[in-house]
Amino acid sequence: MQRFEGKVALVTGGGGAIGGATALRFAQEGARVAIVDIDAQRARATAAALGDKAIAITADVSDAAAAEEAVAATLKAFGRLDVVFNNAGISGKVAPVHELPVDDWDAIVRINLRSMFLVLQSSLRAMIATGIEGAIVNMGSSMAGWDVLSGGAGYASTKHGVVGLTRVAALDVAPYGIRVNAICPGVIETTLGVPAADRAGYLSGIQRFADRIPLRRIGQPEDVAAAVAFLAADEARHITGVDWLIDGGQTLQSWANAPEAKAFPDHRRK
Repeated sequence: MQRFEGKVALVTGGGGAIGGATALRFAQEGARVAIVDIDAQRARATAAALGDKAIAITADVSDAAAAEEAVAATLKAFGRLDVVFNNAGISGKVAPVHELPVDDWDAIVRINLRSMFLVLQSSLRAMIATGIEGAIVNMGSSMAGWDVLSGGAGYASTKHGVVGLTRVAALDVAPYGIRVNAICPGVIETTLGVPAADRAGYLSGIQRFADRIPLRRIGQPEDVAAAVAFLAADEARHITGVDWLIDGGQTLQSWANAPEAKAFPDHRRK
């Protein structure tokens, strides 16, 4: 498919596993891509892998001027902006509410919510000014919007905030033909940033989730990329303001219907 032929996509957090997989998906489907990341080396590596269809932009998009400059650099390089995957974020410090330092709370809010607003605002202004009926996909609440994560006050609060921001933005810019949606991944397998010595333990740890996921598999970055590409493509032209869960059915399971880790047997043919 070449759903993005002639279009330009901007991906924040583009040096990460999910951002990189999504940038690759856009490029494979014909788009020119601006890879935005706070880590210059990771941004350049992702852009280099895509060849002359991509540029790398180093920016801390939680800074208003930097977010505007990233959008401006994309317009200068490619002349337009059609699609944005607003993907910068961190998990942040895990601690009970009464023990979470205010500085850590502020850092999580700055990156996970403030950066979303700034990139969204700058991108929408660019699309409106150029008359492009574009599409923006925000990295939404993940499982934190449906499940309670002990010690995750900062993370969960910001992710709920992204969903609210997405819905309001979708309503605000619908008159311009611009769509705004959010994707909400469950457990996604990525060893990016995990030291080589720790990867076996990491993979073993997340594999435990497979026993609690009805589809019996751990999500991959490519699964998220496929969902983002659909929401950004013309096939989704009548979809806006949604927060789309991508978790293999994990949040369908609760203590009431699956009190034991392996309550759902695997009936698939091997």
